[in-house]
Amino acid sequence: MNLRVPGATLHYDVRGTGPMLLISQSGEGDADRSVDLVDRLVDRYTVITYDRRGLSRSVMDDPEGGVTMRDHADDVHRLLAAVTDEPVAMLGCSLGAVIGLHLSVAHPEQIHTLVAHEPVAPWLLPADEADHHRRELAELQEIHRRDGWTAAIKEVARVLGIDPASQDREPGLTPQPMTPERGANFDFFLAHDFTAVITDALDPASLGGVRIIPAAGRTTPREVFDYRCAQELARVVGADIAEFPGGHNGNLTHPRAYAARLVECLSSAGRTI
Repeated sequence: MNLRVPGATLHYDVRGTGPMLLISQSGEGDADRSVDLVDRLVDRYTVITYDRRGLSRSVMDDPEGGVTMRDHADDVHRLLAAVTDEPVAMLGCSLGAVIGLHLSVAHPEQIHTLVAHEPVAPWLLPADEADHHRRELAELQEIHRRDGWTAAIKEVARVLGIDPASQDREPGLTPQPMTPERGANFDFFLAHDFTAVITDALDPASLGGVRIIPAAGRTTPREVFDYRCAQELARVVGADIAEFPGGHNGNLTHPRAYAARLVECLSSAGRTI
């Protein structure tokens, strides 16, 4: 299905039965990247997935015009308004978690619970640490401009504490080959979404209108950028970090266990299935 929003046309999918759950994916992930996770949720939830603007089937009017986190959050606001008039649960992963945090401030009436898995949000960190990571992300963009996305993504994995060579996975996952479309998505992610992260600003004190569950991967190194953001989010909202299977991208590598943990977290938040 498609939805016209200011400056773009969004592609989205709706599957399953039960209370609504929106998933906002990380990195280059589009609606199809979450297929194994969604397959384990559709018997309990009506699951909404979508391609972020600039990725796959969500075409921007001006692909070189750039994007901000507020643009992404407004897209989700309009998508939710098109499919329901009730508040929904939301799982946001990495960049998707930051989108959820913005939505929780701008439109708290639309989500009742946000599971924010390792948000890449420098503004959550102390000033010196935030500046360090903004410079780090800008350096990754420079690698992308100079050497292309395949070189940059190796460094992105390092910064996020992902070691593809030693990363365990559940058996029987749907193959996700590196197609030209995924390559184009990585190009957009590094060129434009990284800028959105670097320039993003939100007052942590504005959080609180929505139940926020800070989350992080069991194997994510505790010193890396994404885990530190989860720690600071937990401090801001006064909650413990919910530990999830796998690392930064455990939703992709451990979809069965990840789905079970997500259901557990949402049920404990008072939204039983």
